[in-house]
Amino acid sequence: MFRASVREFAEGEIRPRVEQMDENQKLDPAIIEQCFALGLMGIETPEEYGGAGGSFFTAILAVEELSRVDPSVGVFVDVQNTLVNNAILRWGNGAQKRRYLSRLATEAVGAYALSEAGSGSDAFAMQTRAVDRGDHYVLNGRKLWITNGNEAEIFIVFANADPEAGYRGITAFIVERGFEGFSVGKKENKLGIRASSTVELILEDCRVPKENVLGEVGKGYKVSIETLNEGRIGIGAQMIGLAQGAFEAALKYTGERVQFGKTINQFQAVQFQLAEMATEIEAARLMVYNAARLKDAGRPFVKEAAMAKLYASRVAEFVASKAIELFGGYGFVKDYPVEKYWRDSKIGAIYEGTSNMQLQTIAKTLIGGRG
Repeated sequence: MFRASVREFAEGEIRPRVEQMDENQKLDPAIIEQCFALGLMGIETPEEYGGAGGSFFTAILAVEELSRVDPSVGVFVDVQNTLVNNAILRWGNGAQKRRYLSRLATEAVGAYALSEAGSGSDAFAMQTRAVDRGDHYVLNGRKLWITNGNEAEIFIVFANADPEAGYRGITAFIVERGFEGFSVGKKENKLGIRASSTVELILEDCRVPKENVLGEVGKGYKVSIETLNEGRIGIGAQMIGLAQGAFEAALKYTGERVQFGKTINQFQAVQFQLAEMATEIEAARLMVYNAARLKDAGRPFVKEAAMAKLYASRVAEFVASKAIELFGGYGFVKDYPVEKYWRDSKIGAIYEGTSNMQLQTIAKTLIGGRG
């Protein structure tokens, strides 16, 4: 029922706007509003904070169904649920949950600010600093590649409060857009997921109250790693939704396109390509679902999450590329949907841990140790 309702919203409200949002590089405000109205921005958030009180798996289904129509909307909802809400649910104290989860579930978009120009895969090489000033911290630095940054009101920002201690100085802060010294910088002009905003954040003597430290001082590295482990499953869901959307477009087109007196899906060569695409999607979907179930069951899932994200991103790129080929020349033009799925697919191998970082994580869990 939940899946059906999200699909209905995606088909009825998002699909007519996909092309324009991609061209404008901006989510339609009406879509953002409806995401809140439908409860998609606080799926796991308990009902006492205005959320839907659902499971992590439910959030994964929502991301998959939205991404089947527009991966930009998929990642918008994904970051809110699997990164921002999850971090506050897990690490926030009672006052922080009361103050922020209810806003995030009903009206405020969230963003997660870890990356910097010089710290991507090497996330803990960050240069953003937090200085203790008694009742508040002062943050200075710049964050890069921040998804949802243009729309967000609430940011989880990572900064080092004790550079001498290395990564053990990293601390997570809840920063509001209105805080003194906080501003949103350049918006990136991207290859894909163009309607999703990706921005730079600028912190210039940004004052953050002490009560906005998320978790413990110096434990930000733990907050970031454990939140991203869950976030990877969300990206896996985005990628399988994308692949499904591209596949369905190709399936429909090959049943309509006539060459040599018959629809091209009557040729075995085309049939076999469709069969390969469907099989790959199914394999990736089962990996993503398995990782989500393990997470909900409270069982170890780090290896499975990394595998799911790695494999689903590969499948999305493969399926979207094949879809373009099956469309022929029409696949290469913007009048048809598959070129966008292909553009959108490329980010899957890059964000929330590159494919190489996923392989490293998988290898570490197999071999043991920090290596």
